[in-house]
Amino acid sequence: MEQPLVWPPMIDHQVDLYMQYLAVEKKVSHHTLDHYYSDLEQFIAFMLGEGRASFADITHLDVRTFVGRMARDRAKKTIARKISALRSFYAFLRREGFVEKNPAKDVHLPKLERRLPNFLYLDAVERLMNAPDTTTLLGLRDKALLELLYASGVRVSECVGLDRSDLDLDLGAALVFGKGSKERYVLLGSPAVSALRRYLADAWPLLRQQAGGEDRPVFLNHKGTRLSDRSVRRILDKYVVQLAGMQKVSPHTLRHTFATHLLDHGADLRVVQELLGHASLSSTQIYTHTTREHLERVYTKAHPRA
Repeated sequence: MEQPLVWPPMIDHQVDLYMQYLAVEKKVSHHTLDHYYSDLEQFIAFMLGEGRASFADITHLDVRTFVGRMARDRAKKTIARKISALRSFYAFLRREGFVEKNPAKDVHLPKLERRLPNFLYLDAVERLMNAPDTTTLLGLRDKALLELLYASGVRVSECVGLDRSDLDLDLGAALVFGKGSKERYVLLGSPAVSALRRYLADAWPLLRQQAGGEDRPVFLNHKGTRLSDRSVRRILDKYVVQLAGMQKVSPHTLRHTFATHLLDHGADLRVVQELLGHASLSSTQIYTHTTREHLERVYTKAHPRA
């Protein structure tokens, strides 16, 4: 994370403390850290440009002015994240005694359109799962990675954070650490267990040998160290390019697909909530959209003239 401008020492110190807090105590993903840091960079550039020497000098009106400028050429979802980042940052500064109030607290979030999650139909899932070349070390790893993401519905940060000691392949389960360091068990299913067993037996030891790699992570890169969030996204991008006609797929697409397929086949909403690690049922309810195949099955079965 490089700063484009030289910040006053106290500002630099406070931002550094906050990023450490997010990484160590909140255990947020590198992807989220990058976004929050970028949001703070933009706010600090605005703040210094307005002649404000410290975060304590910022008022509610200043934050609204900043948001107004950002909103000219950015999506509502991006603006909402920037406001949330400022609220969180100022809440931290207040707890640490750097400021007396949170000027972002009462800034309204833009109303977002509730979009249906992007997911894959089963035939696309099968194509993606079969894409890796399992005659190679990285292909074995990618096969295990893709199977685990779809089988468990874990977040990408939870996936790359897995250690070998977190896996119980005899039980077909894994212990993951979610948002706020909350632990939960996820289930894997036989294809994922089989792919993981083969990867850990045939590919993992050889990847581990690279440059004296790490012995804890489940998923290793070609250098023998823990796979990153970004690497997982690049892996998915690679297979999407290889598969003609395949839609854009992110790790979260597989998480959406996991939830959608469970609900389509009769899983209870609260069970899916637990498996996803959602604190609130409302976060899971967005997955209650119905797929075209499910609609057709119900229609054909129930309508007398179908």
